[in-house]
Amino acid sequence: MLPEEIVQGMRVRYPRTGTSGTILRIENIRGDVFAELDSTNLMYRVDQLITASGSDKASVAIIEDAKKVIEREMAFAAGNEMAEALKNIDQSCEGGG
Repeated sequence: MLPEEIVQGMRVRYPRTGTSGTILRIENIRGDVFAELDSTNLMYRVDQLITASGSDKASVAIIEDAKKVIEREMAFAAGNEMAEALKNIDQSCEGGG
């Protein structure tokens, strides 16, 4: 992204780590333009940022799906199905090596 395209309050993403956030401030340090993101309070080189499209709805959906999986696994571990599964193993560790 070009330094001319960056404005304070813009939603951007750092694709190397997937970090996204809103630009808090823009600063020129030793000839390079950096932007501080509100999500991490870290400075990122502007030429390494891309615009973030939409909102974080996808990440919210992923979190909700993960919560459902965790609840299902906890119910399985607390129920009789887990005890039955443990009865049917011989408690040996087969590493295959």
